Amino acid sequence: MVAQEFKVDLNKPLVYQVGYLGESYQEWVHQPIVSKEGPRFFESDFWEFLTRTVWWAIPVIWLPVVCWAISKSIQMGVSLPHIAFLVVCGIFLWTLIEYSLHRWLFHIDTKSYWGNTIHYLLHGCHHKHPMDGLRLVFPPAATAILLFPFWNLVKLMSTPTTTPALFGGGLLGYVIYDCTHYYVHHGQPTSKVPKDLKKYHLNHHFRIQDKGFGITSSFWDKVFGTLPATKTAGKSR
Repeated sequence: MVAQEFKVDLNKPLVYQVGYLGESYQEWVHQPIVSKEGPRFFESDFWEFLTRTVWWAIPVIWLPVVCWAISKSIQMGVSLPHIAFLVVCGIFLWTLIEYSLHRWLFHIDTKSYWGNTIHYLLHGCHHKHPMDGLRLVFPPAATAILLFPFWNLVKLMSTPTTTPALFGGGLLGYVIYDCTHYYVHHGQPTSKVPKDLKKYHLNHHFRIQDKGFGITSSFWDKVFGTLPATKTAGKSR
């Protein structure tokens, strides 16, 4: 007997359904549904609440932490030019983390029940419902947990006096990333740079989903050879 293929019911909480898709999950999750209204994830109102975040919560919550971290290095005698350099380095470090997470974790192939479920929570939901405005930025509770390993990573790369400023720069890079990500989905840019960035990212969602992993820029895609070809270049081949 051939088992009947599992079908997801979009009218019911999705998180505990997607795992049953098995090997067909990857095909399903990369067929986007373009709607500003996202699906329900959990039956529990508490867990559902934790999955929904308004974009402005990111700068409101994390910019004070950025300022606090930078001020710690200032209090320890680090000069302002050195502080500025560390912040820029932190932002640059974040862009590499941003690219690495997106390429090697968020786009990992899964087919097991729990693999599919975890992937859907991490990133699959965003590809399935790319215009869901309340699930475009990372939930603050999850970010708070991830800041601990990020702090320890920065400690390995710097001194006790420079660690806070470098950490603050990295966190600032994250804030820029999440706000940029929301903007390229829901903003209406009028100038060339943000227009190109919006086109570049939406190309990742709707045309070539295995390339174009940068969000704030295409720099690391160029470095690692994952820059998608333009439609013009593709037609000329």
